[in-house]
Amino acid sequence: MEQVPESFVATIIDIRGDAGADWLLRLGETIALCEEQWSLRAQPPFADLSYNFVAPVVRDDSTEAILKLGAPHNELRTEIDALRHIGGGGAVRLLDADPDLGAMLLERLNPGATLDSVGDDEQATSIAAHVMKQLWRPVPSDHEFPSVWDWATGIGRLRNHLEGETGPFSTRLVEQAEAIYSEFMIMAGEPVLLHGDLHHENILSAERDPWLAIDPKGVIGEAEYEVGAFLRNHFLDTPEPGRLMARRVDQFAEELGFDRQRIIDWGLAQAVLSAWWSFESHGEGWDDAIACAELLAKL
Repeated sequence: MEQVPESFVATIIDIRGDAGADWLLRLGETIALCEEQWSLRAQPPFADLSYNFVAPVVRDDSTEAILKLGAPHNELRTEIDALRHIGGGGAVRLLDADPDLGAMLLERLNPGATLDSVGDDEQATSIAAHVMKQLWRPVPSDHEFPSVWDWATGIGRLRNHLEGETGPFSTRLVEQAEAIYSEFMIMAGEPVLLHGDLHHENILSAERDPWLAIDPKGVIGEAEYEVGAFLRNHFLDTPEPGRLMARRVDQFAEELGFDRQRIIDWGLAQAVLSAWWSFESHGEGWDDAIACAELLAKL
């Protein structure tokens, strides 16, 4: 196996099970296949691997790129499709891909600092709003992207799993999230192709544009949905998270031309869904998402 952090190995096996373990055993072989197929030399991977193997590479023409490998699954194929459809506008460029191999060759973004390196939250929020506007694309006529309504089935699983109750979650918040999804399904805005997970760590500093997005989920929904992932990220880094949350909502409403209440409602519903996903997967790690929902419920 390629030398990777033990935490990465544990994460892959936890998420992908036996298929993940098999993928890890073949990782060295997969890297070698990519080196031959795309005429490149892989360097040691980045230290902070999470759900994918990511390493800088040097191509035969001496240009730099990024090799991203994942255990083949639907989300990886969707990411490849999203990057192809976005075409580099507002996001990293996809140079090549082999979905069956679970491999992507990506443009290298330099200097590559994440948006959380910007110390001023108002500035970071403005940057995120600008990236969002560059990213969104019309829904392609023939596509296999999931929709935000597909994702919303998680809310239904919450009650089913907890025998009709809401478990550790506030019944009030769960009921609000259920009502929001029900209402917005009937009164949905114009759908576009969204990133789906656009937070600080998925926006990097670059040269051809000051900031570009990475790691799109690729999901269909109204544009207002996009704001939710950013709202629930790094909001507890300040002594006054409620004030920060209100300012973010107001700023996104102004810079994107969105209805303020719709941003709040989508943010709350997504925060509850995110909390459930964490609980469903690990039984923990959901506290921050619920804290975000509580703050939004007060606005």
